[in-house]
Amino acid sequence: MAATRVLVAESIAPEGIAALRARHEVDVRTGLSPEELRGIVGEYEALVVRSQVAVDAALIAAGARLQVIGRAGVGVDNVDLDAATRAGITVVNAPTGNTIAAAEHTIALLLALARHVPEADASIRRGEWKRGPLQGVQLRGRTLGIVGLGKIGMAIAERARGLGMSLLGSDPYVTPEQAALRGVELVDFDALIERSDAITVHVPLTRATTGLIGTAAIARMKPGAVVLNVARGGIVDEAALAAALREGRLGGAAIDVFEHEPPTGSPLLDAPNTVLTPHLGASTAEAQVAVAEEIAEQVLDVLAGRPAQYAVNAPLLSPEAEQTIGPYLPLAEMLGRFLAQFARAGVGTFTVELAGELARTETAPLTAAALRGLLEIGTTERVNLVNAAIIAKARGIGVVERRTTDAGGFPAAITISGTVKGGQVTAGGTLAGGEMRLVRLNDYRLDMAVAELMLITRHRDRPGTIGRIGQLLGTADVNISAMHLARSAPRADALMILSVDDDVPPALEAAIRADEGVHDLWTIRLGAPR
Repeated sequence: MAATRVLVAESIAPEGIAALRARHEVDVRTGLSPEELRGIVGEYEALVVRSQVAVDAALIAAGARLQVIGRAGVGVDNVDLDAATRAGITVVNAPTGNTIAAAEHTIALLLALARHVPEADASIRRGEWKRGPLQGVQLRGRTLGIVGLGKIGMAIAERARGLGMSLLGSDPYVTPEQAALRGVELVDFDALIERSDAITVHVPLTRATTGLIGTAAIARMKPGAVVLNVARGGIVDEAALAAALREGRLGGAAIDVFEHEPPTGSPLLDAPNTVLTPHLGASTAEAQVAVAEEIAEQVLDVLAGRPAQYAVNAPLLSPEAEQTIGPYLPLAEMLGRFLAQFARAGVGTFTVELAGELARTETAPLTAAALRGLLEIGTTERVNLVNAAIIAKARGIGVVERRTTDAGGFPAAITISGTVKGGQVTAGGTLAGGEMRLVRLNDYRLDMAVAELMLITRHRDRPGTIGRIGQLLGTADVNISAMHLARSAPRADALMILSVDDDVPPALEAAIRADEGVHDLWTIRLGAPR
């Protein structure tokens, strides 16, 4: 089997490359033009970038073998998430590796602004000793407004509190109780803008946050307030900020990220009272190692078929849900694969029911896994947890999720159903001792270990029927490893599920179907349970 190959298209710390090379073949090729990158990306299963390489739709289309794109950093602004999702490619990032570095750089810029450090340094180098114009302000007792209370925002709060600052925070995804644990008063954005002496932004660049700190927001700020951006260029309107600085309405600005990098022609370059740095938020030796190791871990997880903790465009599992859901993902996928063969037709509405312990946890990953199993048999498209829902929608499959506390005597169970012409088909399963077991087929209850190859008959419950089927299999040298019989009533219809060690050729299937007692027959090929 061909080796799995990883392309590292921008420089990352050697520790991350070493982790990737311990498991896969890795090529480090930096500085390639877009055309050069498109020319070679089709040879790789994984692509690792930082912030400069544009992973656009054209590059993604050229990456026919790509399974995962790793962005070594917090955001994924340079990755076309829609194109990656449609292609079934998982996009992962490294959101925690540079937390401390970004927080410390923010505090450094705030202190540099407050004490005019760059101007003082330049003055000394010019041979001057002018202290009066360089008088600063102390931060103790002043109010810092933090827009975005994620990991970096909270880390800044801890450090600013140590400086004796009062803290305001704005974040729709954080509760007042969570903010209060870090000494932050949670307020809305408008209140933060109006009450803060210094404002720092730590949100992703989205349609909603582009130009967030613009003319309107700046007009509501305190006279002499300062603005910091160590998040993403474009969140702060550079022209509006420069105008406010020149007019003296703001006291200063410290900017690490720009709308265009390098910021040639930016109005901030000659605006007064500014501290400008070249995207240094994550530029510490420790952060570079942490980010490289974190992105390597994410890429390795995806290539190994495991859910990545920081997948950007896939169903995410919290650490708590990973313990509960993780073992059931292969079961959900197996049931989907089973149902696709058992139904023998396209499914109209696909229902996933989670029972028992699973009813209290996240549904999206399990639904995606079941859809993957259902879809992958009948399509040449690559189907995975990322794009399963998109492919299902494109095929007109409606998806319904249900929960119930009744798991039929098991701690947890998954039941999937599909509407087909003429009715509905159902398959249910659970885990017992780490083993996948079938516990329901349509209205029949059973309890049988899942096998790679299973033969199912629906037949009349009459003496001799099972014996005749067994004789046909024996004559064809097909070995039976396990059997389960499920029936609705004595001498009514019954299901027989056989686990067999050998494939069932078409001629043998035809012979079994021809038996007078057999109503229907399915050969279910699941492959190794995973």
